[in-house]
Amino acid sequence: MNRPTDYTDLALGLVSAQSFPAIVGIADHMLKSSDVHLIGYEKIGSGHCTAIVRGNISDVRLAVAEGAERASQFGQELSTLVLARPDPNLDQILPIGSRLAELTGKHSGHRLSSHAVGLLETRGFPAMVGAADAMLKAAEVVLTAYEVIGAGLCTVIVRGTASNAAMALEAGMAAADRIGELHAVMLVPRPLDELDQTLPLASCLLEQLQPIRIPLSLKQKETAPVLIQPASASQPLALEQPIAEAVPAVVEPTPVPKPRASRTRKNPPSA
Repeated sequence: MNRPTDYTDLALGLVSAQSFPAIVGIADHMLKSSDVHLIGYEKIGSGHCTAIVRGNISDVRLAVAEGAERASQFGQELSTLVLARPDPNLDQILPIGSRLAELTGKHSGHRLSSHAVGLLETRGFPAMVGAADAMLKAAEVVLTAYEVIGAGLCTVIVRGTASNAAMALEAGMAAADRIGELHAVMLVPRPLDELDQTLPLASCLLEQLQPIRIPLSLKQKETAPVLIQPASASQPLALEQPIAEAVPAVVEPTPVPKPRASRTRKNPPSA
């Protein structure tokens, strides 16, 4: 799929919903139905999320139409917008041009990129934590991050195989209903790379190269600097010499002279 690298003349499409799992599912459908780029999501509070895509005008219109249809299937109240040629000043102020250049210029992959994505949204943080714990104990999935979008809505995100992610979502739904309020659930079996790059990821899951630590078993002798003396060309200069081992010296005790006895002079007898 050959896509241009200059994005300033491309159309802009926006689709909003009131749930983070719903907007991720809408964005996934938009990417798979049309040749567009997914810039990311804008979260403005109170549960409102907007997916932003960019591409040719025909592709953007098709993607927005498909996203609106998918949102209606989710029962989401949404708003849509298609801009044929956004003004350059709009690109400078809103995060729609620079963010796309960053996403396409740097690809940050991780070991879970090819796994399915499971999203479960609750109203209330305790319900989300309880659902996450139930999901991790019910199936072989990895908790990758959580997202907060306001209005008490928070989403837990897990990765794993499609079957494990589906099993985990079932357990999480039961736990969320028992603890608090379940708001939305979404399963993306085969996420595209652009969708994967826009999802949050905990820093502990990023693969980082660690320095190799070599254990030092040899004990190095301490060295002391010595005064460098001029030497001839045939004799090299000795820069460092090992400190000689300290040998305790035998110190002979110094004899202390005995004090002399004082002599008192006797006065001669008087006549």
